[in-house]
Amino acid sequence: MAVYAVAVVGAVSLITFGVSRLKPAAPSVERGTILPDTVKRGTMVLQVRGLGTLVPEEIRVIAAAQEGRVERILVEPGTPVSSGTVLYELSNSELQQSAVDIEYQLRAAEADLNNLRARLDSERMTQQSATAQVHAEYQQARIQADTDEQLAKDGLIPALNLKLSRVKAEELENRYKIEQRRLEGRVKSDAAQVAAQQARISQLQAQLKLKREQVGTLFVRAGTDGVLQERLAEVGQQVQPGTVLARVAEMQHLKAQIKIAETQIKDIALGQQADIDTRNGIIPGHVSRIDPGAQGGTVTVDVALDGPLPQGARPELSVDGTITLARLENVLYVGRPAFGQAGATVGMFKIEPDGKEAVRVTVKLGRSSVNNVEILEGLQEGDQVILSDTSQWDAFNRIRLN
Repeated sequence: MAVYAVAVVGAVSLITFGVSRLKPAAPSVERGTILPDTVKRGTMVLQVRGLGTLVPEEIRVIAAAQEGRVERILVEPGTPVSSGTVLYELSNSELQQSAVDIEYQLRAAEADLNNLRARLDSERMTQQSATAQVHAEYQQARIQADTDEQLAKDGLIPALNLKLSRVKAEELENRYKIEQRRLEGRVKSDAAQVAAQQARISQLQAQLKLKREQVGTLFVRAGTDGVLQERLAEVGQQVQPGTVLARVAEMQHLKAQIKIAETQIKDIALGQQADIDTRNGIIPGHVSRIDPGAQGGTVTVDVALDGPLPQGARPELSVDGTITLARLENVLYVGRPAFGQAGATVGMFKIEPDGKEAVRVTVKLGRSSVNNVEILEGLQEGDQVILSDTSQWDAFNRIRLN
């Protein structure tokens, strides 16, 4: 009996040792639950992707030109506007009364000009009449002097009468010349007085135009075609000149602002090609600006759009941006796996040629793109690997594919 007992114990020990040396059975995996891909050789495009929004290239800031009180708000944010669209109606009683006062001053000045012209015309006509009267008297005196001279030659009148006729003609001639100069002087004086009054009217007209323009600015307009992005004043609010009232985004010129992980920003440069997916079309573009600082682990990259905007594109629309960094020629690459970073060494399941099993292999990754990753070691062209998450089988080096 003792011999049998020893034999049984020995057998059990051998069986236990043998079982402990057995490898765990390979788990079975449904083929439809994995994502396979084939290793390829050729041109691999390096890209980075980020989420972002469309933003206007130019935002017009609408500020109050005059002091005033907000009486009415006529447009709400999100509304399309044109350059002449009135956004706010302000009131300023002092400014409006000042414009009325200047208008009355202008009317009074215009009436004064009309009165001045009438008075000057009357005075000029009086002067012309006096000049004509002296001229007529001078003509008569000259005729009389000529007649007396002839009579004196014939001895019909004494020499004294001739002398008196000549003196009278000379006197009237001098008076006529004086009246002519006086008339010419009046014409110049009248023109100067009219010009002075017209200058006063022009001054008032300029002041009235300025005041009306200032009153017109109480109707705050968009100033450009676009969409009202922000309204910054409320009814009843008293605003000062320069107070920002609204912001209008120009719809015709939009750009994309993409958030790129700061770990990927080192390879991005100005001018690189990009594609912006609006979910209603893809717009080609190029990198136009890179923000110098990072926020929340991302860096903002501006992409200028080179193609037309699709229907429905507007500011703040969410987009996906893909930036092309470079084209790698004649490299070994595969679809980007669910695990592993660029430059890392990872374990990947390679599908056997018969397609029934997959074996874990060590793979060294190179540069990675949005959808692909470069293979430096561990795989060959034509190998099939599993890209989906295989972390649940980390304890196994082999799996069965059903």
